[in-house]
Amino acid sequence: MANVSTTTVAANGLPVHRIELPGTRALTVLVAFDAGARSERPEENGMAHFLEHLVFKGGEKYPTYTDVNETAERLGGVLNAYTSHDLVAFHITVRAEAAPQAIDLLTDFVGRPRVDGEELDRERGVVIQEINRAYDQPSMVAEYLIDRAAFGEHPLGRTVLGPEENLRSFTREGILAFRERRWAGARGGAFLVGNIDSLPGDAQLHEAFARFPSLPEPAPFEPAPGFAPEKVVEERDTNQSHLRMIYRPEVSTTSLPERAALSIYATLLGGSMGSRLFDEIREKRGLCYSVYAADHAFADVPVLQLGSGLDSSKTIEAYTRMREIVTELRDAGPTQEEVERARAYAAGRLVLAFENTNAVARFAANRSVVFSEPIDPDEAIAVLDAVTFEQVREVAAGVADELAVACVGPHTADEF
Repeated sequence: MANVSTTTVAANGLPVHRIELPGTRALTVLVAFDAGARSERPEENGMAHFLEHLVFKGGEKYPTYTDVNETAERLGGVLNAYTSHDLVAFHITVRAEAAPQAIDLLTDFVGRPRVDGEELDRERGVVIQEINRAYDQPSMVAEYLIDRAAFGEHPLGRTVLGPEENLRSFTREGILAFRERRWAGARGGAFLVGNIDSLPGDAQLHEAFARFPSLPEPAPFEPAPGFAPEKVVEERDTNQSHLRMIYRPEVSTTSLPERAALSIYATLLGGSMGSRLFDEIREKRGLCYSVYAADHAFADVPVLQLGSGLDSSKTIEAYTRMREIVTELRDAGPTQEEVERARAYAAGRLVLAFENTNAVARFAANRSVVFSEPIDPDEAIAVLDAVTFEQVREVAAGVADELAVACVGPHTADEF
């Protein structure tokens, strides 16, 4: 069982959460801010992710990327970061005894990065290659298209990587201005998860995390738009097509029980090998190798996404049947048995995930920074266990027929 032992606040307003995970010899240190892609202005699209890359080039005490990387290796640490629409986060996982050095390293290059001009130009080329590689992957293009089909020109409809032309236009001054606008301690958090026996005391911890500047709280992000779904197809002469579909269920993202019920609904729909989509689309009909359903809750809008990679000649049949299955669940509801099975599977996956310190740290960052909710991994499992058949039935009944569609393959939009 995880134990949120204490939460204190550094002088710059950054909350510091200590989350004990008994039975592990590892510690994850993660720092996150409400500074993901949805907080970007149109001309800044891609900047949050680019800044994530740039801070790894060095800080004050560890001034080069070589210093950063070699120090992490000497600690036996796994160092990484991620940018989503919701968050930007940096994390290192080490053996617990290396906690003071790991915190010193992460807070130095993330809290006071040099953002060197020459390194900026070198890394610009690297990220442009990352963008181009993504567009060479039809499955990734399908992900980009479905966001646009579901959210249009809203920031949630734009890619996290941004377009190449934006990357070429970013200046050091603009990047630093974005950081100063979004990386406020009041809209972030530091999460120390795992074996916390070797953590420094409060004074030393606060001194390290005070390396992040004191900044005013940023303006709220642009609220999610009303649902005006589109059908977007990128025609490619391929044998395999990549299909994506997004529904917007009637679920309140501020309600833990409703979010949990949506997760169980998505699980029984297409989240396991016992799900309806897997059984019908893959096993019975043999239309594809991969098919899934997944739920996601942004701070202010829920999403239910379905997807498949399949033989292009079978795409429309699969699309039609996938829609029919959603309709059947809406009209007739799931069975008691499949709800019980999906609930056990969803809760079991979370239990297994929370054996990992990094997974708990990511969960804590999402719960705290995105939703401003208390951090309690055990509560998240208990809420899933407590979901009733009627709650899942209500979610199923609230998935309207309206949906966004995206596809990459030899198709046209009017086929869907």
